Amino acid sequence: MKKLSSICIAFLITSSCLFNSFLLTGEAVSDSAKAAILIDADSGKVLYEHNSKKKLPMASTTKIMSALLAVESGSLDEQFKVDDNAIKVEGSSMGLKSGDFVTQRDLCYGMMLPSGNDAANATAVRVSGSIENFVSLMNKRAKEIGLKSTNFVTPSGLDDYTDNHYSTASDMATLTAYALKNETFAEICSTKSVKLKFGNPPYDRWLSNTNKLIGACEGIIGVKTGFTDKAKRCLVSACRRDGTTLICVTLNDLNDWKDHSNLYEFGFSQYKRISLKPKVSSFKVPIVGSDDDTVSASCRNEIKVSVHNDEEDKITQVVVLNQVNYAPITNGEQLGYVNYYIDKRLIGQTEIVSDESVCKEETEPSFFEKLFARIWRAM
Repeated sequence: MKKLSSICIAFLITSSCLFNSFLLTGEAVSDSAKAAILIDADSGKVLYEHNSKKKLPMASTTKIMSALLAVESGSLDEQFKVDDNAIKVEGSSMGLKSGDFVTQRDLCYGMMLPSGNDAANATAVRVSGSIENFVSLMNKRAKEIGLKSTNFVTPSGLDDYTDNHYSTASDMATLTAYALKNETFAEICSTKSVKLKFGNPPYDRWLSNTNKLIGACEGIIGVKTGFTDKAKRCLVSACRRDGTTLICVTLNDLNDWKDHSNLYEFGFSQYKRISLKPKVSSFKVPIVGSDDDTVSASCRNEIKVSVHNDEEDKITQVVVLNQVNYAPITNGEQLGYVNYYIDKRLIGQTEIVSDESVCKEETEPSFFEKLFARIWRAM
């Protein structure tokens, strides 16, 4: 009996290790999603991929591009009346009706939270004058961002009538990394629920986000869900922990919530928090306008950054001093920086500050300065 118990315990321990290893290699999603990718948002480093270059329909994750263009168009808080024909569209909706007055900001929330197809179409007409013109703008912007295998046919992602609306997991991750640099877009896509005022006449109403990961998975900061009969379940999400932002994309994945959570555990396990301090901490910085030619300076603070396990040895330091420093200089005044890089990518910065105060040089006025002062006083 004891021997049997020992065998069972050994089996359970082995199974647990195998299961954890299974998750930590990312294999947990390879059979679930038709295509998937996990990247570092800042560096673009690919941490996991499965068919990431395969062209597939991406459903309402399309609205990442539509919302980005809406935000970039400006005038987000100017009220206007929606185009009646544009909002006559099937599928998910933010509840627009004929004659409603909205702002472009309202429509962005309407696209990114309840995934309103009416909001996407209304945005298209508002920004470009027609849906066709807006789609052309979407494809033009896609090329500018560097999306190599993406083609848009609709602003909403409705794709059941066309085979030409497609992207790849890799392209959608690239688009999302770019879009998240826009603070307004990032704020909107991370919102769990919001109270807006629109209609005719406008009245208060609440919109809720379809992204169940927000609030359920540590560090989630958006981005967009999607579903059509053709594309199946699609999900683009972003997660930030300890200063590192990862982006996960799954296309045609019936188990997307769990897959994204597992992939984030896998991805963040490859990062560690380290302290950075300069190789040289004390400096003699040239100054002008003082009896002294230099002032003592130092880096008083070290900084903490999160780096991938295989990148710690790639960190380089560059000292950047102000080109000219004029007296007087006060103790603690910033005189330069130490920048930390990985492959030319800035990952951190710490200030070089003065360790002393330096007075301005006192000089005897010249003959002409004295003459000018005497004339000035006599006037």
